[in-house]
Amino acid sequence: MIDSFMFLMDVIGTVAFAISGAMAAICKEMDIFGVNILALTTATGGGILRDILIGRIPPLMFRTPIYAMTALATANVVFVVLYIRKKRGRKARAGAYERILFWIDTLGLAAFTVEGTIAGAGALGGTGLFLMSFAGVITGVGGGVMRDVMAQELPSIFVKRIYACAALAGAVTVAILSYYIDQKQAMIIGFVLIIVIRCLAAHFRWNLPRITQ
Repeated sequence: MIDSFMFLMDVIGTVAFAISGAMAAICKEMDIFGVNILALTTATGGGILRDILIGRIPPLMFRTPIYAMTALATANVVFVVLYIRKKRGRKARAGAYERILFWIDTLGLAAFTVEGTIAGAGALGGTGLFLMSFAGVITGVGGGVMRDVMAQELPSIFVKRIYACAALAGAVTVAILSYYIDQKQAMIIGFVLIIVIRCLAAHFRWNLPRITQ
């Protein structure tokens, strides 16, 4: 049962981050090849980093092509839809892109973080809190960091409202709760927590302290 639920989280995260990567590439006016590469990197980058971290070699993405195929299919659908809208002269309303990207990024972050945390539990036959939490955060934010670097943007985890912190809170919650309740229930709670934190941070404009010039 937990395997099927983890697969669901993987699919949600893959589709969400593939859309995020594709939209970022389109905004940078990349061609369709660039759109596919950025979408694939965003959707699978965090999982690849996690698998290397926990010694799962080759990474799951290369052993189960369905994730790469899903990411590429999603990227091309996004490209075609936005290409048709552009040809017809339809433009997104002000702020619509940011809202869409926020929800897509939030869903992908939540799904990949909780899935990565439980994946870390199986590494080396242990369930160490630090390893599980670190694996979860890496899975959640890794692809987005790669996307931003390839798109020549400052990574979102350094500037966006409570992005990595939301992933950390969710990962730690899942890791702790998995000792006491069913892993599926722990994942659901962590998933919801990340979404709630991100929504509250956006609504109240929470940010970590910074030094401005």
